[in-house]
Amino acid sequence: MKIDILTIFPEMFSKVFGTSIIGRATGTGIVDIEIHNLRDWSEDNYKSVDDKPFGGGAGMVMKVDVVDRAISDLKKAKSKIILLDTKGKMYNQKSAETLKNEEHLILIAPHFEGIDQRVHDYLADEVYSIGPYVLSGGELPVMVVVDSIVRLLPGALGNPESLAEESYSESFETEYPQYTRPADYKGWKVPEVLLSGDHKKIAAWRKGKK
Repeated sequence: MKIDILTIFPEMFSKVFGTSIIGRATGTGIVDIEIHNLRDWSEDNYKSVDDKPFGGGAGMVMKVDVVDRAISDLKKAKSKIILLDTKGKMYNQKSAETLKNEEHLILIAPHFEGIDQRVHDYLADEVYSIGPYVLSGGELPVMVVVDSIVRLLPGALGNPESLAEESYSESFETEYPQYTRPADYKGWKVPEVLLSGDHKKIAAWRKGKK
């Protein structure tokens, strides 16, 4: 899979994408992630990517022409354009399961007071929100989406079984409580059934705790 990310803060992604599952997946060639500075497609001397909104209002709005030029340069025959925006539909595990099958994703991280509506209407194939709250920009939502997709790619996780038993998978609606050693810490004890060695009872207990 190839993932291109459009942002005005590319430095935000370097440490996050260089570690853990994403770092390993990029290092082994499972996914190719490239971070692009949207200002590279600005055509004025100030590398502007935003302007005042028509009709007035607070803040600045990201420009449709800059985003369009960037997408035009990066887009391929089978690319899917994803915009992260609070006005989008709620992103969930099914969204990640769908997107993991794409060959090429272009993710747009808006900033300022928002992005020109024409990006929604004419450029984006899908618009997602990660929750009903406001963040400073779209960089963190993009990271969330990329992480949720990459970990589903074949070979990205060291233990494939963890995909089958984790939260919101087909096997479990929510994660059951999990414990590890010590079994008794400050009087906080692990449920006896988990120490029993009876896998049938353990499975039944976990199912009841979903």
